[in-house]
Amino acid sequence: MVYLPTSYLWSNRCTAPLDDLLAEIREEIYTAPYATINFGRHRNTTAPSDTVRSVSGLLVFLFTLMAFWCNYLRPRWLLNLANRRVSELMRREERNTDYNCLAPVNKAFHMVCALHEDGRDSERMRRHRERIAVYMWLGPDGMTSGGTNGAQLWDTAFAVQAAVEAGLSTDPTAREALTKAHRFLDITQLRDNLDDPFRQPRKGGWPFSTRSNGYIVSDCAAEGLKAVLMLQKEAGFPPLISDARLRDCVNTLLLMQNADGGVASYENTRGSRLLELLNPAEVFDDIMVEYSYVECTTAVLTALARFRVHFPGYRADAIENTIRRAVEFMAARQRPDGGWYGSWAICFTYATFFAVQAFEAAGFQHGSSEAVQRACGFLLERQRDDGGWGEHHSSCVERRYVEHETSQVVNTAWAVLALMHAGYPDPSPVERGLHVRIVIFFCLLFVY
Repeated sequence: MVYLPTSYLWSNRCTAPLDDLLAEIREEIYTAPYATINFGRHRNTTAPSDTVRSVSGLLVFLFTLMAFWCNYLRPRWLLNLANRRVSELMRREERNTDYNCLAPVNKAFHMVCALHEDGRDSERMRRHRERIAVYMWLGPDGMTSGGTNGAQLWDTAFAVQAAVEAGLSTDPTAREALTKAHRFLDITQLRDNLDDPFRQPRKGGWPFSTRSNGYIVSDCAAEGLKAVLMLQKEAGFPPLISDARLRDCVNTLLLMQNADGGVASYENTRGSRLLELLNPAEVFDDIMVEYSYVECTTAVLTALARFRVHFPGYRADAIENTIRRAVEFMAARQRPDGGWYGSWAICFTYATFFAVQAFEAAGFQHGSSEAVQRACGFLLERQRDDGGWGEHHSSCVERRYVEHETSQVVNTAWAVLALMHAGYPDPSPVERGLHVRIVIFFCLLFVY
């Protein structure tokens, strides 16, 4: 999504007239005077703090060939053909997302391309300008941008699940809030597939934020499905979302399992890991294709397990096979120390919490599963003297459990929930964890 507009801008050498603002920005953002910088020599220069990987030698060689080709050999007719194709794909992305684009990074580049192609006063630019505010917000240091247009569906689905699990669905105040959340789940569900051959089927699923986000995300669809099932089938809410629409979601989730038994985020794995040799980003790794994730796999598995409780006859064999293969994937991903690496939060505590839920949903707990026993051992070995758990964010980069200097309330919550889902026979570690969570909570209340 980012490479489409950047390739267009680079290939066409798009520039803007230099004015006072641009001149001031040039002097502000570089560590040397702009006029003295040889940008060609710094094509692969990144700050050490941001460098995750090095660009492959193969890609450096291809960059050299590409620069020579584009500067000296490429015919104009081929550039025009490429421009038309790239422009078509960019416009399709804009239609798919109601001009939000997937994220603010590619949206900013799309706006520059739209300015270059269609002009400042075009309908395309007007639609883009209407969708700028969804990303911007004022922080302590001034105007800044979010990484998406929000996390509305993700947050709502978990809030609904927590409220129903806590027995709040009969409380009048909570029920009013849940009714509004139920309505939001209804209007946010993706009701059809996109007219786009490159995009994952989405019918019946849910996006990360709002419907205009456009694309299904596997774990968001799964958590949305669980929230609706809990409201309509377990808490007595009216069927705003029909059974047919719930079945649509299941049909789509069943399509998202990869050959390894796991589930990725936006789409199936569609290429080889060797494509990472063509990854031009030093600051991101594993981005050229989708990969299976512990968290996404667990979300889909637990959603399917909950669905078949209420619809035991619907695609029973397909659901059973999907759950079985997902459990096999989870078992294969478990590390020798008993934990799992997490990709979407911090980090081993988070993924282990998810993985234990997957085993529980498939009928395996501490008393019947060696994998769950090892997971509990992993967590108990890392419980701190005060009863809590604290994992440092550097675990994500170093791919090993890094202890935080203090217990963290969220890590503690995940670990306690994991032990509860595991059916760990000794309640004392859970009780100690709950105690430290209460202490941290009241300390935060006192501070703020």
